[in-house]
Amino acid sequence: MQTIKELFGTSKPIIALLHLRELPGDPGYVRGDKIEHQVEMARRELTALQDGGVDGILFSNEFSYPYIDELSHVTTASMAYIIGRLKGEIRVPFGVHAISDPMATIDLAAAVDAQFVRSVFTGGYVGESGIRSKNAGSYVRRRRELELDDLMMFYMINAESDGDLSGRDLAVTAKAAVFKCHPQGLCMSGIHAGQDADTDALKRIREAVPGTPVFSNTGTRRENVKDKLAACDGAFVGTAFKKDGKFMNFVEYELVKEFMETVRECRGDQ
Repeated sequence: MQTIKELFGTSKPIIALLHLRELPGDPGYVRGDKIEHQVEMARRELTALQDGGVDGILFSNEFSYPYIDELSHVTTASMAYIIGRLKGEIRVPFGVHAISDPMATIDLAAAVDAQFVRSVFTGGYVGESGIRSKNAGSYVRRRRELELDDLMMFYMINAESDGDLSGRDLAVTAKAAVFKCHPQGLCMSGIHAGQDADTDALKRIREAVPGTPVFSNTGTRRENVKDKLAACDGAFVGTAFKKDGKFMNFVEYELVKEFMETVRECRGDQ
C-alpha cells in the first residue's frame, strides 16, 4: 500500500471535503428536483477545489442529515452516480464517506474506485440518532472480500456531535485502534463540521501513536492551519473553503487558493 506522501504528493496533505447536496430520499431533497442539478453543483465545487490547489478530495453526503446508520440504497446509488459523472474530471486522489454507514462507505469505494475512505469504524456512541455501535472487524473484512487491499482507511476516533460510551481518553482510543485495526490514518474532530479540533489533543494523540498519521478532521482554517500542521500530519477541510466560512454555503475558488497558498508556505513547498 502507498504511503500518505506517495498518494498525495506531500507528507501533510490538505484533503478537501466536497459536500454533496441533498440527495433523493433525504429529508431536505426538493420535490421535483433532478439528480443532474446535484451533479452540476458538485462539478462547480470540484473545479474550485482542484483549481485552488487542494491535495485530495473526499466526497461525502454531508447534507443527508439527520444521518442514519444504515443508508437507503438510493443514497449510495446517488453518490455513485454523481461521482461517476465527475470521474473523468477528477485530477487529484479522491475518497468517499457515506456518513454513519461504514459498510456503505466501503461498498461505495469499490463502486467508484476510490483511493481512500473516512468513517467512524470503531466504538460506541450516543447522540441524536440514539446509540450507535461500530465494529471495525466487519469493515476490514469487507475491504478484503472486495479485494480493496490498496484502499486507505482513515478512522475517525471520535464521532462529531456524539458522546463516546467507553469513557476512554482519546489517546487510549487511538492506541487501541492502531493496535487492533492498523488504520492508515486517524482523524480527530470538533463537536461538528467547522468546529475546531483541539490542537493540544491532536499533539497528544500523535505522540501516543508514533508512525500512524493523525489528521485534524474539523475546524482547520487559514488562520490556524500553521498550528494544526505543526501538531499533526494533515487536515480534512470543508467549511473553511465556503463563502463566509458557513457550512450551508458553497465553496469559493479564491478562499481555496488563499488557504492553499498559506499551506504551501507552512510546508515549505517549492
